[in-house]
Amino acid sequence: MNIRDFCRTHFKHFNAAALVDAAEGYVRHVDAGGKMLVTLAGAMSTAELGISLAELIRRDKVHAICCTGANLEEDIFNLVAHQFYERVPHYRDLTPKDEQALLERHMNRVTDTCIPEMEAMRRIESAILEEWTAADREGRRHFPHEFLYRVLRGGKLAGSYQIDPRNSWLLAACEKNLPLWVPGWEDSTLGNMYAGHCISGDVKNVHTVRTGIEYMMTLAAWYTETAPRSPIGFFQIGGGIAGDFPICVVPMLHQDLRREGVPLWAYFCQISDSTTSYGSYSGAVPNEKITWGKLGIDTPKYVVESDASIVAPLIFGYVLGA
Repeated sequence: MNIRDFCRTHFKHFNAAALVDAAEGYVRHVDAGGKMLVTLAGAMSTAELGISLAELIRRDKVHAICCTGANLEEDIFNLVAHQFYERVPHYRDLTPKDEQALLERHMNRVTDTCIPEMEAMRRIESAILEEWTAADREGRRHFPHEFLYRVLRGGKLAGSYQIDPRNSWLLAACEKNLPLWVPGWEDSTLGNMYAGHCISGDVKNVHTVRTGIEYMMTLAAWYTETAPRSPIGFFQIGGGIAGDFPICVVPMLHQDLRREGVPLWAYFCQISDSTTSYGSYSGAVPNEKITWGKLGIDTPKYVVESDASIVAPLIFGYVLGA
């Protein structure tokens, strides 16, 4: 039984039914010629979402991504250092001394998974520092994801891959030259490293890496060019800046630039286990976004209140017809 048949057979009610509804809505949207922007919050790359997401990218079921700096870098960390990762299934039982022992071994824990600092973070730092300093000397400026695209295209890491490269969503995105936006990149391991290299003087011009406002400007240009030709859907995993940053481009175009005729988002799905509460973006129901000019009354809207590390691969598999 494939994933579609399994879900249709067993997922009849509650969040299970919402998953099927959202997946079928996704399929209808892209089959009708729509584009899909996916947002990645949390630690989806360390959860190895690339196993399903990369194939969606290759099959033209994802057309743009907005992610946190952590998700951007952690996919490439896993690509080159997977064999050195350690899983800690009993993480709930760890004492402060146990955590200190992991620190002393340079194993940085994300729930049940430890990322090896030396094999992952420092290896990528070495490769990307060459790109940062070369761009700095030559007066070039690039976005965070563009620097990583340059590292991947340069081939210096190809001999160090420790997973099947088809399971890296960033590599798939690079091969497609997929539009990426990484708001708040400064709040990431590589962002911290970059700040350190600016402080030490290795990078002379802090603006060598483009961020923030310039990212929003390129998003506005992409949305303005794309949406009138192909309705754009919004598939949100988690919340936070990865979700709020890109969805705001529509009201910005309407309200701040006073542009008329800009289409609203044409599909919306959120996977989140955040409690609907006062002031929470992650827990806000989709109808709240109508009041902000992000979604319309008739926009197809779905919420799956569950664990994205379980739900997202199922929806992605469903969309792929696996």
